[in-house]
Amino acid sequence: MPGSSTDKSEMSPGVTADSVKVVFIGTDLSKTASLTGFKDPDVGDPRKQVEALATYVNAHGGIAGRKLDAVYENYEASADSPAAETTLCSKITQDDKAFAVVLTGQLQSNARPCYAQRRTLMLDATLIANDQGTFTSLAPYLWTGSYPEYTAFATSFLDVLGREKFFGGRSVAGIVAADSPANRAVYEKVVTPALKKLGVAGTVGWIDTTDLGTLNTGLNQAAVNFRGKSIDRVFFLGGARIAPFFMTTAAAQNFTARYGVSTFDNPSFMVANPGTIPPGALKGMVGIGFAPALDVPDTALPFPSTDAERNCQGIYAAAGISFKQRENARVAFAYCDAALLLQAGARDVGELTAASWGRGAQALGTSFQTATGFGGELGPSLYAAGSGYRVLKYDDGCPCFTYAGGVTDVGA
Repeated sequence: MPGSSTDKSEMSPGVTADSVKVVFIGTDLSKTASLTGFKDPDVGDPRKQVEALATYVNAHGGIAGRKLDAVYENYEASADSPAAETTLCSKITQDDKAFAVVLTGQLQSNARPCYAQRRTLMLDATLIANDQGTFTSLAPYLWTGSYPEYTAFATSFLDVLGREKFFGGRSVAGIVAADSPANRAVYEKVVTPALKKLGVAGTVGWIDTTDLGTLNTGLNQAAVNFRGKSIDRVFFLGGARIAPFFMTTAAAQNFTARYGVSTFDNPSFMVANPGTIPPGALKGMVGIGFAPALDVPDTALPFPSTDAERNCQGIYAAAGISFKQRENARVAFAYCDAALLLQAGARDVGELTAASWGRGAQALGTSFQTATGFGGELGPSLYAAGSGYRVLKYDDGCPCFTYAGGVTDVGA
């Protein structure tokens, strides 16, 4: 069961005497883009990126002395649903019999429990809210090498909104939140107390993101509700691209507001879609960013900027793969984080199981640094390697998002 620390070999699918099978999921957004009109940056060939990582890892000791048997699995984002996630989970755990899976666009609440129940290690590269309760309940199976833990994130997010005077004396603010267990828990434990300290009451629009139909219904209801209460300060929780969808829906309902955003809302995506994001919606946006490829252009932060970025860039360059800009490496760097964390956590284990690997990962402390985000810290009860953020603001002069100030520890 999730939460168990047993090391029995039968709990280690995908591990043989000489290989470790890992499935890297690639989320295909092309059909979704054609349906919505939203444009995404070119992220290259994920299959070749996975091959490059396997070549590097296997040339540098493999996974616990075994060959990394990397399998690429394409997933159609427009078909995402609880049933589709169950089908994908069954294929990876029962047909592929993978030791680990790298998640990239699995947004449904049933996805991660499915892999944990099948005793498959997850390295989550999806921009989705995983709070401490989720990590703990699914231990030792759920980890991320790229992003921060959601409770710590929310603490910092609300702190920055307060310091930046986002609420401007308003007594009520709107919150558009993906309806997930993690969001519900963080709203109750972190957001509500933080707003109370700021003298602000929250009105929440809980959004069912199961499919486009439930998504649009929830967004419309939230916009109408906010408009009826004359709310003009709105921020987002949980990602799942509800921010740009909401802004479009809100415009159709004649609702406008100043928005608080974060990396979970994919700021650079909003800038890249001026024809679909309502004019003026980005003005005054403020929040926190923790993944530069999703936040700011290279003019705002030179590429590469960290040793971890340079290392991953070098791994791909050795395979003839290059990236014009940081945003083009957003998937490749998340894959790189996952592969290198997998290798590092397995370095000193005996029998390779999810539990033994987890102990090895947490023993890394700050020695593993994320290429996708800022910093890196693992340890007892720490499952998310991303450890830093920067204040994020929209700049009309670019037009783009930029960072203000240095890197701050999330949750501090």
